[in-house]
Amino acid sequence: MSQQGSAMRIGQAIDVHALAPGRALWLGGVEIPFERGLVGHSDGDALLHAVASAILGALGEGDLGRHFPSSDERWRGIASSELLTRVAARMRAARFTLGNLDATVVAQVPRLAPHQPAMQARVAALLGAAPEQVNIKVTSTDALGAIGRGEGIAAMAVVLLEAEGTRG
Repeated sequence: MSQQGSAMRIGQAIDVHALAPGRALWLGGVEIPFERGLVGHSDGDALLHAVASAILGALGEGDLGRHFPSSDERWRGIASSELLTRVAARMRAARFTLGNLDATVVAQVPRLAPHQPAMQARVAALLGAAPEQVNIKVTSTDALGAIGRGEGIAAMAVVLLEAEGTRG
């Protein structure tokens, strides 16, 4: 899809994964100490999945599943940081850079606030952006629903992409 004439593009996405024993918990490209991890065809990093899908949406290129389908064994067990790196390369190839990212992780457990700075730094590094262009928030559902019962974690992301050369 041609992006000519579009100086800015917005994309948003949500991703949700169940928690299960026997898996490492990855969020924002950071391993979080916890007795359960997110279930997925990849490492299940819901935050990086939401960010990557939001970027693809801003580019008008569908979602993460279109580019990295769970039916394709090449992607089984892949680090979500690798998926985001590939999406960021698509963003640069389309001649866009990250203006900013605002993301929210919704989890009752584990407590994520101590890991926010590391997640912010890692996501910024993966996108080739300054840390101040990336905002990661964490919240819970106050014990409501499946997430409130500790059954899973959700992440939402909104990105603003800017055409190369438009940032002052």
